[in-house]
Amino acid sequence: MTLATIDLAILAIYAVAIFALAQWVSRDKGGHKKDSTDYFLASKALPWWAIGASLIAANISAEQIIGMSGSGYAIGLAIASYEWMAALTLLIVGKFFLPIFIKNGIVTMPQFLEQRYGPSVRTIMAVFWLGLYVFVNLTSILWLGSIAVHTVTGMDQMWALAAIGVFALAYQLWGGLKAVALTDIVQVALLVAGGLIIAWLSLDKIGGAGGVVAGFHHLTTQFPDHFDMILDRASPHYKDLPGLSVLFGGLWIMNISYWGFNQYIIQRALGAKDLPEAQKGIALAAYLKLLMPVIVVLPGIAALVLVPGSIKPDQAYPEMMKLLPPGLLGLVFAALVAAIVASLAAKINSIATIFTLDLYAKLKPGNSEQHLVLVGRVTAVVAVIIGILTAKPLLGGAEQAFQFIQEFTGFFTPGIVVIFILGMFWKKATTAGALTAAIGSAILSAIFWQLQEQAIFTMPFMNRVGVVFLLTLAAAVVVSLVAPQKKDVNVVSLDGISYKTTTGFNIAGLGVIIILIALYATWW
Repeated sequence: MTLATIDLAILAIYAVAIFALAQWVSRDKGGHKKDSTDYFLASKALPWWAIGASLIAANISAEQIIGMSGSGYAIGLAIASYEWMAALTLLIVGKFFLPIFIKNGIVTMPQFLEQRYGPSVRTIMAVFWLGLYVFVNLTSILWLGSIAVHTVTGMDQMWALAAIGVFALAYQLWGGLKAVALTDIVQVALLVAGGLIIAWLSLDKIGGAGGVVAGFHHLTTQFPDHFDMILDRASPHYKDLPGLSVLFGGLWIMNISYWGFNQYIIQRALGAKDLPEAQKGIALAAYLKLLMPVIVVLPGIAALVLVPGSIKPDQAYPEMMKLLPPGLLGLVFAALVAAIVASLAAKINSIATIFTLDLYAKLKPGNSEQHLVLVGRVTAVVAVIIGILTAKPLLGGAEQAFQFIQEFTGFFTPGIVVIFILGMFWKKATTAGALTAAIGSAILSAIFWQLQEQAIFTMPFMNRVGVVFLLTLAAAVVVSLVAPQKKDVNVVSLDGISYKTTTGFNIAGLGVIIILIALYATWW
């Protein structure tokens, strides 16, 4: 596809506007120089609307938009469980996890682990998360984002990769989290608008004179199997979405780890001025997650009708973009770029936060606040350079990069959830138990994966995550009981923490639950 002059103009306006906005919201006022709280937590003054938008902007990137549209094309609406169950997970995070984090002044997830289990767990997990964020998350967004830009514009992929990385770095380098979060409301508005435009125009085209409603009815009647939310064992996609496991199994572990204990996600809520403000942002994000399947899944299902012949699933979204007229194509492409850049900026900022506060500040204490901000900026630059240089070597040969990423992170997800859940809600959990969970999760996952590779037995990925969680939970509990903590290292305070939420949050949560029940009852 080719971009018309008006499309390029829209893209240029977006790039200039978002960069200018980031610098404006990041400006120092009254001669004040940024300290670490300003840079890494946006001065703890983020409003709820910025928190909610930023949570989604950090989450949605090229791999979600293109990958989930592809899954919509191949599997159908069932893939929406990732989005819809995340909405319920966010409510749990807001009600039960955030009160503990905010009460204890937590800035990073490794910091919580140190306060609960001691410095050894903090250091190990900080190094692990840095490796994961740089060599898996950062590289995947750069690589898959560059594929998306190359597909739409024909731009050389390596130039596209470098351009994405440099722009994401540049617009948030001065302001840190504030620059990211306060511009994400624009990024998410663009993302939602672009997705709704594609969904609306595709359904309208399918419906003809009957319009959007007729188009949706046509899809549901012509492809009824693509509107089954719970797949049975006979489905060829059962291994990806194993039936009721999306409601009661391993998907919960994956969602809780991602939304509750993931630095580049939870950091937005930790930047709120207080707990109620953070919870309002969480509620907004939950409703945006309910909307996401319309934006990222429905266009993929529509491609079954509108794209003649057979295509690879990941071509569905780009093919749908080809149907857009000039002007609208530029707007939707700008939305795709916004999703890539916003998500990339979130990872960059969190890498800088963990390295600076959890490693550098511990190894070299006593540095000034301005020095820590400088270290954070240098770390951000280095991380992007590493990501640009390693993206192709790490992912260039992978046929299914997104699936590989999910498989890799799934090795550690069960152990992370065990460590945090026990750390927050079971006083007898020990350092040895936490390390057992972390190490056991990787070893057990590797064993199950190897057995499956050798065709000794098959277990869907999501079920494997659930089984490993239960086994590592049992192991961590046993070790904690058998080998009690010799020296008390727990300084996490649970005294005075209330899990009572505001009437507004409760009403919002009830609304999410009612909508979910209606969705699953309609397309079970």
